[in-house]
This record gives sequence, C-alpha cells and structure tokens, in this order.
Amino acid sequence: MLTLTFLGVGSAFAKRNFQSNALVEAWSEGPHRQAAPDDTLLIDFGSTGPLALHQLRSRPGFEYLDSEGRISYPAIRRVFITHLHSDHVGGLEELAIMSRYFFAEAANGQGRRPQLIAAEEVIERLWENCLKGGLGAHHAGLAQLTDYFDVLPLHPEDPGGPDRFTMLGRYEFVPFPTHHIQVQHPYDWPSYGLTIHDRAADESVLYSADTRFDYEGLGGMMQEAKLIFHEVQLEEQPDPVHALLSELRTLPPDIRRKTLLYHYSDAWDSALYSFVAAEFAGFAQPQHRYTLFADA
Repeated sequence: MLTLTFLGVGSAFAKRNFQSNALVEAWSEGPHRQAAPDDTLLIDFGSTGPLALHQLRSRPGFEYLDSEGRISYPAIRRVFITHLHSDHVGGLEELAIMSRYFFAEAANGQGRRPQLIAAEEVIERLWENCLKGGLGAHHAGLAQLTDYFDVLPLHPEDPGGPDRFTMLGRYEFVPFPTHHIQVQHPYDWPSYGLTIHDRAADESVLYSADTRFDYEGLGGMMQEAKLIFHEVQLEEQPDPVHALLSELRTLPPDIRRKTLLYHYSDAWDSALYSFVAAEFAGFAQPQHRYTLFADA
C-alpha cells in the first residue's frame, strides 16, 4: 500500500493551511496493521514544513512521527525536492541538523543521514544557493551536503539515468520537468513533478508540483493517471507562474473529476469557489491520508 498525506495544501504565502509539502508512506501491510510504514518520503519540506510535521505527529495514525513531544526526524527516510523556492526547501536545514545532531547515534555520535533525491541540476544549486549559509560550518570545520544527506541525483531526461527511484521495489517515482519559472524559454529553470507508478497494479498517480497550466505537456500523463494532485492558483493574474483555476476548468471533464487541487490561497472556502466540488475531485485536504494504491 502507498499513501500520501499533505503536511499542508497552501500556496507559498498562505497562512491557514501550511505550505504544500507531502508525506508519502509505503506499507507492506497497511496503516491499520502496522504502527509505522516500511518507508517514508517527503515531497518537499518548506518553511512551514517543520510546524506542519509537528502538528501531524499528534494525529491518530501518525504517532510514529513523535519522539517525546518532538518530531522524530529519523522516521523521515527520504526527501524529494521538486525545486528551490523556500516553500519547498525552507525546512531542510532543520531536518538536516536534527537528523545529524539531535538524534545522533550513541555509538559514534553520527546521526542517520536521510536520502535526498532530486534532479542533478536541482541538487547542484541546492547547497550553494540555499543551504550552505546555515549548514556549511560546524564545530569540526567545514561541511558539505553529503555530511547531512545521502544524496541521489537523478537525470530525468537521460534514460541512461538513474532517472527514477522506487519504494519497496514496487512503487516507481519518475520525475518530469514542469513549466514553472521561465527565464528565456519553457522548462529552462529546473522544476519537476512526479508520476508514481504501481508496478503490481499497473496504475499511476500524477503529482504536478509547481507548474503553469500545461495540458500540452502533461495531458498524456493526466489521461493515464487514476488520480491527479494538481497545483492551482485561485486568483486571476496576467502571465502567472502557477496554473490558474480558470485554466484548469478547461480540462476535459473526465480529467477534472479525478483531480484534487492543492497549493491554494486562504480564500479557498469562499463561496466564489463552491463549484470546485462539483467540477473537480475537490480541494485536497491538509493532513488527510489518501490511499494512492491499495494491496494488489
């Protein structure tokens, strides 16, 4: 079984529902039979990620994330980073420090390093542009990204790869480029979504990550997916860097009906957007565990 729980579902500047980061859990038997999953993956961990994870640890079914009132960071085995905006990477410094120092193993003083997964071009910029200022020095001298993480760089557009990763050998995660920030031409700023494929059931789920409306690029994956998590911007804006709700309403009805919208602003429950429940699968709910794939 594979499940996905949004730590938060808000846009970068939303204040009510935390930022849009997600916890993926892989289970050999399922949450009703296991106290903890076999494997865990965060899809992004932004500035509000630690607060959201701290709240999640107190909810029924997520007790394994608690360690004497604190977040049990060793329970987070892996992190996939879609891109480098702070609502997607702003919590990594805390995760790194807590994993390496607070939860250090008594035997050798070194904490467990979570696996950090991203496209190579994202990883290359992550340390220098985002993390080095806070993590680049410690009491023993200078540090590198690999002092905190077991790094797995991916090459999404190179079949010679690696271009994907798996959980439990059954669930395959394949990154794809998204049309988010455009410097000179589409896809020239590194940003990635994920398709998640269940090899046993031959089914897939699409996680858009941050992207402009891009049916031309994503339409084939949308058609194949049994469930879609798609980011949305509710408010109209000229030349947006996110998918406008008005644009997503132009998707074919069969695609809309299997699409849960996330990354929305604090106005999501206004009467202005009451039509979403009828036209789409609805707004994704924060800290609700969605089943992506059940047992085969």
